[in-house]
Amino acid sequence: QVQLTESGGGVVQPGDSLKLSCDASGRPFACYAMGWFRQAPGKEREFVASIRWSGGATYYGDSVKGRFTITRQRAKNTVYLQMNSLRPEDKAVYFCAAKRVGASQYDTWGQGTQVTVSS
Repeated sequence: QVQLTESGGGVVQPGDSLKLSCDASGRPFACYAMGWFRQAPGKEREFVASIRWSGGATYYGDSVKGRFTITRQRAKNTVYLQMNSLRPEDKAVYFCAAKRVGASQYDTWGQGTQVTVSS
């Protein structure tokens, strides 16, 4: 079983930056992609960004394009989310997720880390 552990959340002011990390541990698995999602109170879970484990192709949600960057460090089984120019509407719990090779959806999730953007 793979475990995903997020870290790096916190409280920042509008315009600030924050970097989230997601460490994958446990039984190795053939990873197809890793992604970040977020959920604000009373709202649906929203796709933020994803990265193909092999090749490194990246994809972003419209609301974060140009501000957030997803990267991975394969040797450390770690995915990062660099968040710049944060806005109050970015406030949410951010979840890391993994999609195995052959899976139709993300099937392994972390417990989430809170990001609060407030002046």
